[in-house]
Amino acid sequence: MIALYLALLLIGVIAFVLSYVAQFRLAGLMRQRHPQQWKIIAEPESGRPSGLRTWVRMQHAMRSPAIAVLEDAAINRWLRVWRTSPWLGWTCWLAALAMRLLH
Repeated sequence: MIALYLALLLIGVIAFVLSYVAQFRLAGLMRQRHPQQWKIIAEPESGRPSGLRTWVRMQHAMRSPAIAVLEDAAINRWLRVWRTSPWLGWTCWLAALAMRLLH
């Protein structure tokens, strides 16, 4: 029972880290394979570009259907990882919490 509990916690941590890594892989692939579309994300309409601004704009782009339209298999795969891994992480952590409360 303890092994399952620890496994759920570990899988949850891995899922959250994978979600974080997926954002950087998506940005890297966009920069390499689709520089024109990346330029739209990275360069603001006004003001200086900043890391926070780029991150926020990337979050909006990942939530929109615009990236899927590029029909790039690797980008779509990392986008699926980015979308599903937090759900897996929270599910594992809540299951571990339920185990802890029930025993």
